[in-house]
Amino acid sequence: MATGQHPLTATPGIKSVEVAAKVLLALEEGRGPLNLSGVARLSGLHPAKVHRYLTSLVRTGLASQDAINGMYDLGPASRDLGLEALRRVDPARIAAAYSVDLRNETGHTAEVAVWSSAGPILIAWDPGAHELPVLVRVGSTLPLLDSAVGSVFLAYLPESMTSEALVQQQQRGATRRISAREAKKMKAETLADGYGHTSNRMVLGLASLAAPVFNADRRLECVLGLDLPARMMTTKEMKRLGRLLRATADQATGQPHFTG
Repeated sequence: MATGQHPLTATPGIKSVEVAAKVLLALEEGRGPLNLSGVARLSGLHPAKVHRYLTSLVRTGLASQDAINGMYDLGPASRDLGLEALRRVDPARIAAAYSVDLRNETGHTAEVAVWSSAGPILIAWDPGAHELPVLVRVGSTLPLLDSAVGSVFLAYLPESMTSEALVQQQQRGATRRISAREAKKMKAETLADGYGHTSNRMVLGLASLAAPVFNADRRLECVLGLDLPARMMTTKEMKRLGRLLRATADQATGQPHFTG
């Protein structure tokens, strides 16, 4: 075995599994629904072969096919695997523990989100004591311009990382369109406050706050958030919760897995 070679690379495997992995990776690389020829092109396989593998992947839930247009995409089982992988990343697990503490201290719903190519994805959602006008599921993608979590990612991540996701969300109608001046103002306010906040924007009757959690290089690792009924979000309460949220996010930042 060559020096530095992983021992598994020299171990015989199951070729069909490796081919199936190529098809799944092609679906991921496509960043959206693909037709058969698109999957074949990205996987480097013959369309007839790809079709057989897609049939099995759809049956297992790892892939899906639109009943109307026949386009292929990642299936619910693939999304569940990806979400569980995110949950098992140490920083995400640490932040999720702080999310529970935040919920217990405030009585409000707390959440944790990480960045993905499609925008912020919820990896933790801890319901509070107050009923909210929205049902949000772990694994949901949040709107960049209509959520407090989204405003934090826009403020603290470089534009080169967020611009494509923002355009895609706007094209799908998943988030609103604003002028460059408005976007600059929102970013400046979030940076000045140290947290983002929205009220009656993503959903009527919902107010939210979110604060950044950083790693040792001061790069954004994830975002902690609070959700509460908009009627409870007075200016005084927003400032109180904002201070608490920011302090909790700073505590999470100081943990070993974040600081290295």
